[in-house]
Formats: sequence, structure tokens, C-alpha cells
Amino acid sequence: MEILNRSALELRDLLDKREISSRDIVEAYIKRIEAVEPRVNSFVTLTLEEALKDADRADEMIKNNTQTVLTGIPIALKDNMSTYHVKTTCCSKMLENYLPPFDATVVKLVKEAGMPILGKTNMDEFAMGSSTETSYFGPTKNPWNLDYVPGGSSGGSAASVAARETPFSLGSDTGGSIRQPAAFNGIVGIKPTYGLVSRYGVLPFASSLDQVGPFARNVADSAALLSVLAKHDSLETTSLKGPRPDYLNALGRDIKGLKVGVPKEFFIDGLNKEIEAAVKKALDALKALGAEIIDICLPHSDKALATYYLVATAECSSNMARFDGVRFGHRSENVKDSVTMFKHSRAEGFGPEVKRRIMLGTYALSAGYYDAYYLKALKVRRLIKEDFDQAFSQVDVIVTPTTPSTAFKFGEKVQDPVSMYLSDVFTTTANLAGIPALSMPAGLSSNNLPIGVQIFAPRLGEEIMLNAAFALEKALGSIGLPTLEV
Repeated sequence: MEILNRSALELRDLLDKREISSRDIVEAYIKRIEAVEPRVNSFVTLTLEEALKDADRADEMIKNNTQTVLTGIPIALKDNMSTYHVKTTCCSKMLENYLPPFDATVVKLVKEAGMPILGKTNMDEFAMGSSTETSYFGPTKNPWNLDYVPGGSSGGSAASVAARETPFSLGSDTGGSIRQPAAFNGIVGIKPTYGLVSRYGVLPFASSLDQVGPFARNVADSAALLSVLAKHDSLETTSLKGPRPDYLNALGRDIKGLKVGVPKEFFIDGLNKEIEAAVKKALDALKALGAEIIDICLPHSDKALATYYLVATAECSSNMARFDGVRFGHRSENVKDSVTMFKHSRAEGFGPEVKRRIMLGTYALSAGYYDAYYLKALKVRRLIKEDFDQAFSQVDVIVTPTTPSTAFKFGEKVQDPVSMYLSDVFTTTANLAGIPALSMPAGLSSNNLPIGVQIFAPRLGEEIMLNAAFALEKALGSIGLPTLEV
């Protein structure tokens, strides 16, 4: 029996039957990490000894019949999620040696579920990037082809799942940072409704846009993990109240009569033809299952990218102000006075992309420009949300490409920020509107790189979104995982 080739829910069933132990699973993944990690660089911190102890505790839970749906299944965490006395760096020199004094709520939930934590994954610095090339610890490689990027900012989280170093990982999505790397790595990634999953203890990039979500190999596994994460948190002011459904139970329902919207604004000039063909094939598959395909209009979608990069950078400017060399984080040794310390600490601690976004945001918020840029962006954001409200009065879900291209080569866009930002052209709208969206595999390109299809749903519409994705996954079949022989 090959543990690494089993889905998380298959492993869960074997655990329940006592055919394997959680320690067996964790040991198999540790062996895999040791074999492939030098080439992939998915992780920045490994917690393998603690993972084995977690596995033993999970086995005790199973023995005592106190297990949860994913007890004993290991997971990896993006390195912007606070972990008690385990380095949380945001892949920045600014936090190179930061040891949080507490766990983020999502980390606490994972631990309470009995899921061993394998380590912290690589990411673009402070989650600002689309390729994981801005990480202080070097880039993560795409397991499908090591010459290509894994996407970002949650590139390490996505690559770790695709490389079979972990069955699960957590990422954060501010403008596409779960869905874009999910598409590039041929796995499932979910950005939940804003407020469905707690952000407490997740170091912020743009607080009105950030959302934590799961990476998994298939839709059912991702639904199970979302059920673990989706809990109200009294410590987090934007956490939504009320009960959450069991998302795993939402799967397998007939989608006959499902109304699927297709916005013309997402099929633009420059969209890779193989991606366009794959998305149309996915729509044909849904139609064959009895879904109704409806052309819709999201008229302000062409303004989304500019709106996003004003709102996100403005909030970035505010959030990054806490890194001042005083309370925690990097402090310059070249100190003459407090002002010099502040300037030098930030100049030395932040990388070029973070500095770029801080400057853009500070400019947009400055006197004389606030109304012209930031306030106008907030007004367009409202229009984008209203576009979706109108669309969802006609349809149940919306299907689009996840990205305009497949994964690109290292260095191809890093010197051209605008070209890099265009990687998020299809994903930012969900964050601006606060609605859920997922990316799932829809095929492989002619050069054997994964293609992603994206499904949007109304606010708190995760159940219908996941059920549609589950039906589509069965219809399209699996693209498999990269071989990455050792």
C-alpha cells in the first residue's frame, strides 16, 4: 500500500479501520520530504519531530474514539500563520527569527482536530507576489517542471501538496494567492467567503481582502478541511457568526438544473488558447450533467485589477507600519537615533516588492490623492460587488479560467511588475466582493503544465460551489500528480 498515493479521506478510512496508524502516515511523508525538498524548497521550517509526537497523540485519539474527521492526517502551514514558539517569518528578513507567543486560530483548530503539523511553507514575502520569487529564503519550484514557478503568494503550500510532501496545506488568499498556485500546481484551492475562516494570528497584508483557505488534491479532501477551519472566532472582529454546515455532506448531489454563469469579460484577448479550450470543455461537461449554461455580464471586471492594487497597497501601507524596529522584527545595527533606526530597519528588513507596495499605498492615501485614488477604488469595489449580486440573481455559480496563462518560467516576469500583477486578473474580483471561489484542475497544456478552472459562488455559497466542483471533477477525471522521481 502506497500511503503517498492515497487521498486524505482514504487515509482517514484506513485509520478508522486500524489498518495503518497516524505515525505510519507521518513517517511516510517525512521520508518523502527528505527526498524531494532539496529540489522543490516548499518548506522554510520543518517540525518533523513534533509531527511524530502529534501523530502518536492522534493515534491515542483514534484508540479512544475521540477522533475528528481528519485526526491523524498531516498538514503544512503557510509561514504567515502564527505558531507558538515556531518561527513565523512571512519569508522576510524583517521576521527572520520571530517566534510568536501564541497560535493563530486556524493553527489551534488544526491541532484540536488532531492533525500533525509537518512545518511552515515558503511564500512570497509578506504574501506580496504571484510566483514565490520574492521569498527571502529563495523560490519554491513547480513540481511539474522545476524550471517553472509554482505561483504565489502561497507557492510553497501548493507545491508541497502537488509534490506529495503533505496531503493538506493552508494558504492565504488576498487577490488570488490560493487559487493561482492551485491552478499552476494542478490541485484544488479554496478562497472562502470573507469572514468564514478566522484571520486571528495571520499576519495581515490587506485586512479587508485576506482570507485563509485549504489546499488539497481533490474536492472532497478540501471540503473536509474547510469544515475543520470554518468556525466562528470571538477573537476576530470580522469572523461571521452562526453555524457552519458540514461541507463534506454537500457533495454528491445531482446538479441537474444548476444555473452556471459564464462572463464574457473573462474570455479576453491574451487568454491562453489551451486554457480557453479547457474551460469550455469543463462547461460542456457540466452541461452534459444537466446544468444550464447562461451567458452573463460582469461589466466592471476590467476595473478589478487596478481597484485591487489600490485597495491592497493602501491597506498594506497601514499594516506594514507596525514593523518599526522597536517592538519586534529586524532592528538595524546602524542606529544613531530613533528616526535613523526606523529608516534603516525598514530599508534592510523589507524586500523590493514589499517596499514597492508600501510606497504605492502610502501615495494613494496621501493628502491630495486620497479622493482621486483610494476613495475612487472603494467606489468601484462596490460596483464590482453589485455586479456579482446581480449575476447571482440569475445563476447559481459562475465558471471562468483561474489564470490567463499556465505557470511561467523563473525570471520571466520578475523584472516587470505589471506583467506579474496581470497573473491575478481573474482572481481579484472574488476578494473585492468577499465571495467564495475555488480553483480545480481542468487538464494539462501541451507542455504538460496544469490548467485551472475557477468556480465562484454567492456569499456563503460554499456548499453549492463544492458540489458543482465535485461533479465536474468526476466528469473530467484526474490529471494525476507530477512524478518528481527521486
